[in-house]
Formats: sequence, structure tokens, C-alpha cells
Amino acid sequence: MNVERPPPRGVALAGFGVYLPERRVPSEELDSLFGTPPGWVERATGVRERRWVRDETTEQMAACAARRALVAADVDPDDVGLVIAASASPRQLIPCTAVFVQRELGLREGGSACFDVDATCLSWLVALDLAALLVDAGRHRAILVVTCETASCSLNPREPESAGLFGDAAVATVVTRSRGAASAIGCPSFETHSSGANLAEFVGAGTRHHPNDSATRAEMNMFHMQGKALVKMARRIVPPFLDRYFTATGSSRCDYGVVVPHQASRLGVGALTERFGFTPAQVVSNLATRGNCIAASIPLAFAEAVEAGRIARGDRVLLLGSGAGVTLGAMDLVY
Repeated sequence: MNVERPPPRGVALAGFGVYLPERRVPSEELDSLFGTPPGWVERATGVRERRWVRDETTEQMAACAARRALVAADVDPDDVGLVIAASASPRQLIPCTAVFVQRELGLREGGSACFDVDATCLSWLVALDLAALLVDAGRHRAILVVTCETASCSLNPREPESAGLFGDAAVATVVTRSRGAASAIGCPSFETHSSGANLAEFVGAGTRHHPNDSATRAEMNMFHMQGKALVKMARRIVPPFLDRYFTATGSSRCDYGVVVPHQASRLGVGALTERFGFTPAQVVSNLATRGNCIAASIPLAFAEAVEAGRIARGDRVLLLGSGAGVTLGAMDLVY
């Protein structure tokens, strides 16, 4: 792990915007869909309900969240110099999703650059790190990070434990320089353990199982996850990752009033208090009502905690998660 303790970057999460599809999908509905006994999906996943799209498009959801974030941040759209779309469910392979978000928002033609980041469930965290570096370096006054995930279109009903876990959502974040407050981002760390690469995967749509290949089966275009193996691996690699992170940054678990984790699963969120040393009062979880929204999970939980008054300006927050790969990530920030 390459973690040093550089000066915190004087940038701020100036505003959040959220879009949730109107369609609410209770776990009872999925029990009927999957043919599982009544109550099985909720017991297995810890998710009571989740949102799934009806006819919303990726760019519509992302743009709606982005407009709300720009208003919350009091940032003129013309001041956005870069749009980063950070998700594991792009609109299409080419061009990048951020291009369509720029167009849907009606941003000034040529006034901003666009690119995508895909680090699966950690896409927003990686994009936030990049945005903070660029704003701190003076490259842009404001960067829009949009995370839109539509998991519902690629879930495998033959794997109800994973299919019942996921929800759809879009979250946008405006990153700017700190405006005379203590807001700062410091000490992000990421590491990948590629021995777990096949534990969570979507093998279709790429060159290995190309859509035009007659050998490509429909099931290859569905998400596959070995949940128990992932949990077992996480229990092995997360504690030493955290210990190395806290040692390198000179911090400890008790330094954070709030921990916002990726809402990976009931077992994943529960392990934070049962195995990884945090208290229930520290951990933010919206898994029961939102499900695992892939890369949108961390920013959605963060935004809802801000709205609920659980996170206020000046609070020190730890962002923490894992993604397919298997990649681990942590980031210390002062909101």
C-alpha cells in the first residue's frame, strides 16, 4: 500500500444531488419473481425494498441529479470544466457516458471535457480522488462527478441472493475549492487483490464473449457473484488493509464520527461493527431501503446522511468500500 500523509487537499464536496427511480420494489415482489419462499429475499440480503427504473435513461437520471447538485453547490453550469461519469453500468461502450450527461444537461458546447471512470463499486471514490487532485492543482474551478447505476437490467434470477441485493440510483457531486471552511480531502488509498477477480463479474459485452460471437450465451450478459467467497476474502484482507491505512495516516477508528461504507451486503455492512472495529453509532447504512447501488452506494448514503443531519460541515468522515477485482478503498475527508 502506497499511503503517505500529504497535506490535505483544500477542496470541498460543494453540493450533492440525488435521483431515485419512482418504482419501489419490495422484497415480497422478488420472492414471487424468483420463486423463493415468502420473506426469503429480505432475510438473505437485508434489503426490504429497492428502486428500479421503469423507462428512465442513464443520462436522464444523471442529469436530474446533476442539476440538483449544481443548485445545492451554488455553481453556475458554465463553471464546470470537467464531467466525470463514475459507474459500472455505462450507457454504452462508446462514447463515454459523461458525453451524454453533458448533452442532456445542455452544458455549453466545448465548455467542459468528459471522461468515464469504472472501478466498479469504488468508481465514485476513485473519481472523487481524481477530481480533488485536479481542482487542488488549479486545473478546474468546478468538477461534476455523476454516478448513475442501473443494475436491474442485468440481474440473474437464477442467483436470487445477488439479484435481490441491488438497486438503481443516480448521485451527482460538485467538487470545488474550499470556500473559507475547513473542508478538505486527504489520504486516499486503494489496493487490488486480483486473485478475487472472478468472484464478482459481468463477462459479456467485451472482447472475451463478444455479442457477435455465436458462442456468447444470454446468461453471460448477467451479473454473477460468489457472495460467500467474497465475504470470506473480505474478512481476510480488510482488517490488515485498515491497520495499514491507520498506521500510515496516523489516525485510528475512533477519530471518525461517521463512517460511510459501500452498502455491499448485509454481511458486509455488519462486519464493520462485528469484525472491523467500528461502533454502530459510527456506521451509516441505507441498505434496507436502497439496496446495493454499486458505485452510487457510497455517495447516496453520504448525501442522505447529510440531508438527515447526521453529517454536518466540519465533520471528519471516513469513506470505505470494496469493489470487484477485488479492490479496497479508503478516504479521509472533512466535510
